[in-house]
Amino acid sequence: MNRYLSLKEERHTLALEAGKLDLATDEGKARFTEIEARAAQVDADLLTEERRRELERTAPAGVVSQVRDLPSEKPWGYDHTPHKPELSAMGEWIKAVHAAYTGRGQDPRLTIAAATGASTVVDADGGYLMPLTMSNMIMARMTQGAILSRMQPLPLDAGSDTLAINVLSETSRANGSRKGGVLGYWVDEGTAPTASRPKFERIEMKLRKVAALGYATDELLRNVSALQGWFSAFFADELRFLVEDAIINGTGAGQPLGVLNAACLVSASKETGQAAATVVAENIAKMWVRFYGPSRANGVWFINQQIEPQLNLMSMPVGTGGVPVYLPAGGLSASPYGSLYGRPVVPVEYCAALGTVGDIILADFSEFSWIQEGGIDQASSIHVAFTTFEQAFRTSWRVDGQPTWRAALTPYKGTGNTQGPFVALATRA
Repeated sequence: MNRYLSLKEERHTLALEAGKLDLATDEGKARFTEIEARAAQVDADLLTEERRRELERTAPAGVVSQVRDLPSEKPWGYDHTPHKPELSAMGEWIKAVHAAYTGRGQDPRLTIAAATGASTVVDADGGYLMPLTMSNMIMARMTQGAILSRMQPLPLDAGSDTLAINVLSETSRANGSRKGGVLGYWVDEGTAPTASRPKFERIEMKLRKVAALGYATDELLRNVSALQGWFSAFFADELRFLVEDAIINGTGAGQPLGVLNAACLVSASKETGQAAATVVAENIAKMWVRFYGPSRANGVWFINQQIEPQLNLMSMPVGTGGVPVYLPAGGLSASPYGSLYGRPVVPVEYCAALGTVGDIILADFSEFSWIQEGGIDQASSIHVAFTTFEQAFRTSWRVDGQPTWRAALTPYKGTGNTQGPFVALATRA
């Protein structure tokens, strides 16, 4: 990978790490300062690298030797000619594929996928495989999502598309039920305790495919810069959207089982007489107390953006007055705290409309089992839409997941309300 792309990747990695830090801790603040300093240096290096590349691009004829035949060892996006702007990696690859399909020469860097009958390419005549570096570029963009960036996939064996794991079947913390059936005793000397053992359940995940298919006309293929935005941004964002939506709302049939359809989801009740389509401070307090204690360090509030006005006006009574819950003392003149009970509030599109279950969710996604194939699959074909002078490009990704908990947990003391790592607010209609 050239220096410019390495710097871009490092800058992206730093931004992701900064977004996961807990700035309420001294360790988080110290690491943020380190990341901030390194990011400033990377930005300066990127600016220098861009200026250098611009000097090379505008060099007079003869200063840079003209190389018209692209050697196979050069990476995609490498500028070989002195009189044209550097092509994007994605755009250059697409242009090379189009040239090969239309008989204008075979770029030696292209790798063809022969027909195998195993659905590895778009059509039976095969297609050109997208280079690994570009696949990684799109994968990085997909995992920038507010949900996927907080999840760590479980490892899959090479060539496997299924993973089975054992999870504790624990639904109560009462004596004799902890860990599914482990029971300890206070015993006298020489007295043996009664044997007990934990109880497990097996859950299975199988890779499910999510895909997007696009067509590009011959005219569009001549505009390489536009294709960079279309194929790398639009397709990647669409796949990320579908996957994150399934993590929240998925049915488990041909897609991940989302938290709103999981048996372990805890529903916090609304207030007596509460108006429809509202969220009040008492709702937040009830959700927090139903959220499993050990999950609080990883908890995140996901909300439909329609809820923000409710949060901005929310207050807790103190004496004869009240204090704001979400806004600082400066009110609307200052930025919101962006947190409730010290945990971040993140607006996402996948939460339900205001007033319905799922409009606000408190979640710990370390309790969500998640698998994915190593990377996305990219392929192309000119034969699918040959008669309309179009070239087909396909993007697909294989993933699956479901909550690890099999059911909500009845606490050891105070058995009236269950707890869990995923809490939603009941309908307010």
